[in-house]
Amino acid sequence: MPPSIRAVIGIAIFAAAPLTVAQDFPKLKPGLWEMTMTTGKRDAPRLSTICLDDSVQREMYKMSTGMMAGMCTKHEIKVLGNKVTTIADCDLGITKMQSQAVMTLNGNSSYHTEARAKFDPPMNDAKEQSSIIDGKHVGACRPGQQPGDMTLPGGHTVNVRQLMGSGS
Repeated sequence: MPPSIRAVIGIAIFAAAPLTVAQDFPKLKPGLWEMTMTTGKRDAPRLSTICLDDSVQREMYKMSTGMMAGMCTKHEIKVLGNKVTTIADCDLGITKMQSQAVMTLNGNSSYHTEARAKFDPPMNDAKEQSSIIDGKHVGACRPGQQPGDMTLPGGHTVNVRQLMGSGS
């Protein structure tokens, strides 16, 4: 799988995962979600969609916390009102990454995330990277879609459950 596809999937999982942490925090509304991601200042926004239900959100959270536990010496999630802040220091093998993301929710039907990462040594010649992800619920999942089906920029569809190895 190309690195750009892995990055989109990883960011999507990372962006959705914090929502299940706080008991009094609303989960994302089940159904079809559109996510527009912009990375860097010159890149064009990339659109992806995902069919979500409660079980997919739980599995994405479990997977992301498992990944973080294995790679990160620091992984903090702070919830304050409608804002979720995630701070992480991780060893990605080829580089060490320090990241911070702030997700602002509008109920359970949309969110805006701003993330920054620093890499030492630089990754793909980049010392820093910033991303903005805007997600919104757009209705019911499409006919034939299964929870976890994600359509990536370019139209390729994968199921995040299968990528995570749960396949349920």
